Amino acid sequence: MLILLIEKTNSIQMKLKHFINLEWKQYFRSAYWQKSMALNVLLVFVALYFVVTFLALGIALYPILKDTFPDQDPLNIVNSYLFYWFLADVIMRFFFQKLPVMSVKPLLTLPVKRSKVVNYVLAKSCFSFFNFLPLFAIIPFGTMLLGNGYPAVSVVSWMVSIFIITLGINFLNFIIENFTSETELSFLPIIALGGSLFALNYFNIVSFTSLVSGAISSIYDTPLLLVVPLLLLVVLYVLNYSKLKAKLYLDSSLKTKVQEVNASNLEWTRKFGDAAPFMQLDLKLIWRNKRPRSSIFILLIGLLYGLFFYPNPVYQDQSWMFAFIGIFVTGIFLINFGQFIPAWDSGYYKMLMSQNIPYKQYLKSKFTLMAVSVVIMFILSIPYVYFGWNILLAHLAAAIYNIGINTHVILYAGSFNRKKIDLNQRAAFNYQGTGAVQWLLGIPLMFLPLAIFGGVYALFSFEIGCLVLAVLGLVGVVFHQKLMTIITTKYLDSKYKMIQAFGQDN
Repeated sequence: MLILLIEKTNSIQMKLKHFINLEWKQYFRSAYWQKSMALNVLLVFVALYFVVTFLALGIALYPILKDTFPDQDPLNIVNSYLFYWFLADVIMRFFFQKLPVMSVKPLLTLPVKRSKVVNYVLAKSCFSFFNFLPLFAIIPFGTMLLGNGYPAVSVVSWMVSIFIITLGINFLNFIIENFTSETELSFLPIIALGGSLFALNYFNIVSFTSLVSGAISSIYDTPLLLVVPLLLLVVLYVLNYSKLKAKLYLDSSLKTKVQEVNASNLEWTRKFGDAAPFMQLDLKLIWRNKRPRSSIFILLIGLLYGLFFYPNPVYQDQSWMFAFIGIFVTGIFLINFGQFIPAWDSGYYKMLMSQNIPYKQYLKSKFTLMAVSVVIMFILSIPYVYFGWNILLAHLAAAIYNIGINTHVILYAGSFNRKKIDLNQRAAFNYQGTGAVQWLLGIPLMFLPLAIFGGVYALFSFEIGCLVLAVLGLVGVVFHQKLMTIITTKYLDSKYKMIQAFGQDN
């Protein structure tokens, strides 16, 4: 019996080691990993910042609370805020944490049990940064409690309970994602749920603060109650296990929803000449797929962006910001859709490039679509004239700048895109396909026109600043053909690199 148990343990360890080895090779053999090194280094510094912040919080929290509230127990104060901590953790994980996945389909043709693969994926999620970050605050704070005479068993039980709840939130996040991923604007349910819980607690309808504080205090007083959050953790794990295992089949991706497609012939696009067929493909792609369709919903957010600033008296005397707002309002589609050109076509890019199609004609359709969106957004933003004629002037100058300069900038930047996009993934807060190019694009798209307008505004006047932006945009329009030739040449030079990169999984 002992020999069988040892053999079973060794088998599990070998499979785990094999899975880790496969993912390690996948990462370093991918064409895009070197392109992401700068972004990875930046993320490391961000992670270190949060680690140091939480560590400083854990060390300083006890003495600060003791000095500020000498008549209260610091541990009880911390427990009273745990509800807000857990609620914030759920929301942050929903937006930023994704279930770690593997390229499991090749494994399904091999003698590897599906249960082993699912267990590995779920176990890997336990090593998320979100799970270990709270420890940098919990452990120092618990050490301070021990140093001030608190019972060791109770303090350890308190720390373990917080960590178990954190792991439970980790698995709860994947269940929430599973239920919301099929809906448009999938972030709305979690925002509504989080807002409702906060409101119920804030207005003392249901005191979740007291409930959570009381539960954690009970575990502190009676360590045997640790079995309750532990059982909840097991239940959440089993639920995730059953859902993932049920979907782990070779033909699972072939099962599609049957629905009626309301197609349009898009006859009006014929006015754009040889770019019309590609514009029709782009418009159909946007309307029929989750991820690009988010560009349409975000148009409303961009159109209403000015309402955060123009009615506010604080910004009435800050006219230098109007051009920045105008760039964003009139260029919201250009920025959101354009930053992933040509990655939107990554699923069939190889086939597209094998056709006898002039590359310049392909890029012309993208330019035309973005330029038309700028014109439409400017027309829709005309009612902002209610807040002053200078706002309308700034929006006009920003629209011309977007058409003449930013369209060419974003097309040129697209030649550096190397990450594939799955069009059927959820739209909201999906960072698939996002790399260093997308992060750096904000500088020339948003901050460069702001710097130009702000500098001219400071030296001369608001009207001269608008004129400079408009003139720069007109220069871009005049030299459009030359700029497109340069951009096309760059795409042709990067053509085979993009084909290779888009053929791999991110």
